[in-house]
Amino acid sequence: MTSPISNNLLLYNTIASMAKSMPALGQADSGANSVGSSTSPSTFFAMLMNAMMESMEQANTGTTPQTGVQAAMPSLTTPLTAPLTNSYNPAITIPPIDKKEVPTAATDTSDLKFKPTQFIKLDNTLEGKLSGTAAHFINAGKKYDLDPNLLSAIAIHETGNGSSRAVNDKNNVAGMMGKNGLRSYASVEDSIFDMARNLRQNYLNEGKDTIAKIGAKYAPVGAANDPTGLNNHWTKGVSNHYSKLT
Repeated sequence: MTSPISNNLLLYNTIASMAKSMPALGQADSGANSVGSSTSPSTFFAMLMNAMMESMEQANTGTTPQTGVQAAMPSLTTPLTAPLTNSYNPAITIPPIDKKEVPTAATDTSDLKFKPTQFIKLDNTLEGKLSGTAAHFINAGKKYDLDPNLLSAIAIHETGNGSSRAVNDKNNVAGMMGKNGLRSYASVEDSIFDMARNLRQNYLNEGKDTIAKIGAKYAPVGAANDPTGLNNHWTKGVSNHYSKLT
């Protein structure tokens, strides 16, 4: 491969030789010279210089361009930024629930009121769609004066510990029903708070002070919406999960 120094010497000698012959080129007969009289010596010299520079760049492929030699920039064939896409496009927007206040009634003499919870134990127990929601159970328990472990035990039983279709498709952790069947929630947190409000307002405030009494209304045996008899196992299932958490 020819070295950059040899190329520079060759270029210098060529330019010097051309500079001496420029007057002759300018006076040559137009019929004997393909450049023609319309091309001035300075223009021809510039063209030659340009051609020599391109030749040197091709010969020095793989070496750093010398000072004053501008390497051609590659053309940009792809856009600098890709178009943004948003695959999340819900058909129906679900508004957040109204976390209204429901005071504890004097009729609630149960042992299911709010009490301190072992956060790490609860957090390690919750799985699937319930994973990472321990703080929501605790906050809902504080707001509605309910044992967070009771709320968690119901959610674990109802969802197969975060694996059911209801919780994955509708964020429904407690089997709460609406006008059109199983209710959909904007978030798992909303569902937890709605379950807590419902238990405080319609169960514990009405004197249902044990898991068995809650289950008799929450999941009545022989209910029309329980054709496979899952309600038969509700009280035992929730009680087992509750005892493991406490």
